[in-house]
Formats: sequence, structure tokens, C-alpha cells
Amino acid sequence: MFPPRMLLPALLCAASASAQYYSAGWSPGQPVPAPEPEYSPPPFDPVAAPPQPTRQSPAPAGAGSLFDVNRLLTSGPVAGLFEKVGVNISERLAQANVSLWDERVPLITDDNYEELIVREPLSAEDEAQRVWFLVITASAGQQSGMSKITDDQFDAAYNLTLIEDDLPNVRWGRIDYINVTYITTKWSVWQAPYLVVLTDRGQTLRFYKTTQVRLKPELIREFLKEEGWRQTPPWQSTFAPGGKREFVLHYYGLLLKTVYDVLVRVPKWLLMIGTGAVASVVMRLMHRDPPKQPLQVTPAAATATPSITVAVPEANTATPSPMKGKAKQRKTAKK
Repeated sequence: MFPPRMLLPALLCAASASAQYYSAGWSPGQPVPAPEPEYSPPPFDPVAAPPQPTRQSPAPAGAGSLFDVNRLLTSGPVAGLFEKVGVNISERLAQANVSLWDERVPLITDDNYEELIVREPLSAEDEAQRVWFLVITASAGQQSGMSKITDDQFDAAYNLTLIEDDLPNVRWGRIDYINVTYITTKWSVWQAPYLVVLTDRGQTLRFYKTTQVRLKPELIREFLKEEGWRQTPPWQSTFAPGGKREFVLHYYGLLLKTVYDVLVRVPKWLLMIGTGAVASVVMRLMHRDPPKQPLQVTPAAATATPSITVAVPEANTATPSPMKGKAKQRKTAKK
């Protein structure tokens, strides 16, 4: 007899069994069954449209996004207000985010300068011939002026060298004066625009003010091809690379970079309000009235000496009139 205590486990095993796994096995004369196909991703078709990604819920807005001007301007109420006055704020913001320069020219920053220029992997022969031609402009802060002209001519000269393909040892780069602090401070560059010829991994620098050179693409290419920059003496100073006081500009640049990295995270409108409040307090402190001095009371004398004023009668110095004098003379003559 089947034990009662084994009845429940047997029923559970029977319930979990499935008939689809039952097979009578292979018999001679039957075809060999093919193995079950394994799952494989669908083949890639470059012509077909890419699958639509699943829509994810937007990430929760952090504290930094609350001060994002673009996020505020593109929000529903603000965008609707701009549409009522006939302004497409999304299109305007897209135009503002368009790159100002040729993106083929690498942008040299404080973060990638060491990697791109100082530690560039080169052989000994290539290192001796490597020339970096850099432009320092402030086009990000002003859309017109000398910086814009310099950028346009620089990009045109770069396109010309790509077409001619005769300057393999020259690399081009751009430095944004507005957003780069350490490099410009270390090089003692306090204004823009400038053209820089850099050699020896940044140890030899030659600076050219764009207001003193002819900015023509053909002339720039000829200047680099004929190595006309060799006729200009490099920057030699105690603060220059390799100088005795190079560390001064180095640490000063690091200090300014740290301050800039902190201030750039603060929204411009909040920074403007803060600087205005500080300036107001400073002006009040500088132009405040001097403190009033207390009045000093002089004690009266114990005994006052009486002063006697003597009135002196004035002498009669009146001069007789000439008419009275003539009358007296007539009376005397009659007598």
C-alpha cells in the first residue's frame, strides 16, 4: 500500500510535470531532429529605420536646473508668453547654441592643454618639427570686432592648408580668451586677439598682435610654409617658460582658474545681484559722514574781573561852512 505521507509529494511532482517534454526518442529511419533554435538578435539593416527607444521618465530636476536659464525660457508658461508676442524662443536658443567656429580646429582649454600639446605622443624627429599655430580670440563675448575678423581669416587659412596639404608638421588650435584662464595668465596675455606660434612642447612662444599683421589666408599659409616666424625672437623673460620667475604666473594662473571655476557655476543674474549688493555696501562705507565729535563745555571762571568802559567824548571837529565865514567877514568890514 502506498504510504500516506508520500502521497502529497507525489501529487506535487505530478502537477509540476508537463507533457510537452515527453518524447518517445529517435527511431531508425526517422530524420534527425534539428536542434531548437537559440535566440539571436535581429539582423542589422542599415536601410530600415532605427527602432524607437522607449520613452523614459525625465530625471528629477536638481538644484542646479532651477537656475538654468534655458530651462526656464523653454518652460510652458514662459514659452507661451513669447509666442503671444511672435517670438519663437526655442528657435532663438537653438541659434544661440550654434558653434561660432570651425569645429575641425581643436579647442585648447585649461584641461586638455597638457594632453594635446605638452604630452603629445611624437617621435624625436616629429617633435623637432612640430609647430602649433594658435589663435586667441574673444568671439564668445563679442560677435563683432577684431576677434570675429581674426576667427574668419584663421578658419579660411586652415581650409586653404587642407586643400593644399603641404603643411604636415603644423597643427592648428583655438583658445577662447573668455573661458580659458590658466593658459592666458601663464603666457601673460591680458587681451585678445593674438596669434601664437608654439614650438618645443610649449617652451618656445612667439606672439603676434592681429592689429599689426596682415590677416589674409594666403599670407598666413605662406608665413607658415616659409617658416617666417623664425625671424621673430621668442618670448624671453623671467616669467616666460624656463625663466626664474615662471612659477609666479603658474600659481597665479591656478588661483584665477580656481576662482573662475567657482564663479562660472553661479548664474549670471544671481552674480549680478550679489555684486551689486556688495558694491552698494562698499560705496556706503566709503562715503559715510565722519563721526560727530562731542561739544566741549569750558567751565566759567570762579571770579570774573569787572571791566570798566570809559566813554571819551569826541571833539567837535566840525568845520564851519564857507557861507558863515563870508558873513562874518562882511560884518567886520562894516564896523
